Amino acid sequence: MPLASMTGFARSQGTAGDYHWSWELKSVNGKGLDLRLRLPQGWDAIEVPIRANAARHLMRGNISATLSVERNGALPAVRVNEDVLAALLETIRKVAKRVDASPPSLDGILGLKGVIEVGEAEASADERRAAEAAVAKGFEAALSDLVGARRDEGIALARILDARLVEIARLTAAAEASPARAPEAIRARLAEQVKSILGTGEKLDSDRLYQEAVLLAAKADVREELDRLKAHVEAARKLLAEGGPVGRKLDFLAQELNRESNTLCAKSNDISLTAIGLDLKSAVDQFREQVQNLE
Repeated sequence: MPLASMTGFARSQGTAGDYHWSWELKSVNGKGLDLRLRLPQGWDAIEVPIRANAARHLMRGNISATLSVERNGALPAVRVNEDVLAALLETIRKVAKRVDASPPSLDGILGLKGVIEVGEAEASADERRAAEAAVAKGFEAALSDLVGARRDEGIALARILDARLVEIARLTAAAEASPARAPEAIRARLAEQVKSILGTGEKLDSDRLYQEAVLLAAKADVREELDRLKAHVEAARKLLAEGGPVGRKLDFLAQELNRESNTLCAKSNDISLTAIGLDLKSAVDQFREQVQNLE
């Protein structure tokens, strides 16, 4: 199963009877799946199936889905607002008892604001259901394109991540082969550090001196960090080969790679090994930055 990015864009549009509709879907990174729907008034009936459809195809990402609907060719409908008209006539009757004036004309009453409402004729139930079905199908088409766009970008990300892992593995091997890790070099540094401790003027018994030597030796050894770096690289490669929604797992491995590279730099007391450790940290940072885009 290929990897998928969390970023993408897709559109779809169509007509159903008098209705013309269009979908616009945008996807960006997110910790979980967050679908934000923007529907025109009166189209809430399609929300539940659309959310269920999105959840079947997407695992992570902040998705913005906007629906635009226009109705063309519908005949105008003229309606009398009965509540406004009744209140108006009651007011006219009350005023007529107090004021001597000619009764209002029909066109005058109908011309008052709020009495007449002009709008579109309501669609039949069958026409509305057909339009809702077409819009839902249009969302499915846009969603399919969005999934495809995310997978295309995921394939490109996989190549970038694989290149970063190759670089991390190369730098790990370089650290392992560094002359600074040779037993002779470690012994020489330990001897110099012990000599420095003895030169402080403090009186150290043999047990204290032994403890100091053990601590120095432990600090100089980066064998465990190198072993863990290689293990994490191998695990990351398996996840890339496995594919699917592995972004969270790869992010965890990126954190572990970062921790081991930091420890390697902290333990290093040789310029060449420190330089390798800094390059390693840079490669790990680049790996983790790209992992943030994966589903």
